[in-house]
Amino acid sequence: MRILVMGGTRFIGVYLTKLLVAAGHDVVLFNRGNRSLPVAGVGQIIGDRTDAAQLKATLATEKFDAIFDNNGRELGDSQPLAEIFQSSVQHFVYMSSAGVYLKSDQMPHKEGDAVDPKSRHKGKFETEAFLQASGVPFTAIRPTYIYGPQNYNDLEAWFFDRIVRDRPVPIPGNGAHFTQFGHVQDLAQAMCQVLGNTRAIGQIYNVSGEKYITFDGLARACAAAVGKSPEDVKIVHYDPKKFDFGKRKAFPMRVQHFFADIHKAMTELSWQPKYDLVSGLQDSFHNDYLPSGRDQQEIDFSVDEEILQAVS
Repeated sequence: MRILVMGGTRFIGVYLTKLLVAAGHDVVLFNRGNRSLPVAGVGQIIGDRTDAAQLKATLATEKFDAIFDNNGRELGDSQPLAEIFQSSVQHFVYMSSAGVYLKSDQMPHKEGDAVDPKSRHKGKFETEAFLQASGVPFTAIRPTYIYGPQNYNDLEAWFFDRIVRDRPVPIPGNGAHFTQFGHVQDLAQAMCQVLGNTRAIGQIYNVSGEKYITFDGLARACAAAVGKSPEDVKIVHYDPKKFDFGKRKAFPMRVQHFFADIHKAMTELSWQPKYDLVSGLQDSFHNDYLPSGRDQQEIDFSVDEEILQAVS
């Protein structure tokens, strides 16, 4: 298949592109050309997707069997792309987010659950709704927290920063909130298995790791991945409502239960996550965190210090 990947040079797109090329597909990346290509010889179209007129002028004469829209955040990002290929593409795979779900007392989140109209990800479900109404043969993917080598979000690295330096890990609340991590390689594999699957047309899939874990458990899992004793991690709990951090980020995740049921993807896509949490964190630590030299860098722990002084 000839496949267009929007982006393709950061995190998810890198993993996806490598898998698609390895499977024998003809892959073309659309991006601004600011980063090196993840696979030598892969096709590239340089442009700015936020300029709808430029996007249409650049892609109007192109033909693709499938499109992976990995970096569309708002409806206005994806609508022009979908309109260009509405009548010609066999499959439009859209990267949404489990962040669209409305906070609930009943967990885990399932694909038919209510979405939050005030979510910062509302552009994602607006795009899903547009694709559904437009008749484009689409599939939407809703991951929870994505981790793994090349992660540009401070997620697992936030924990590594503290654990490698034997610092306390400040965790909001009582540490018992459940969350869910999904390795980027597993996410990319699930995306690949959407292709050619007619059952996936018009469907939404949660994609993440199989297990849920508490915030405290996550700190201990990161310690195990680093090679330290999980029991030796000093966890400090605090009430985030008693602090005014302004725009400073004290913790890398939302302080609530946040996890999703992935059985629909496992069943309908014949997909199985490869990584358990500790092995995935080890992959991230040994193949990204250490090689980047972050363990030797100077890290700003001023917010931590504010918390630790207040609760001591």
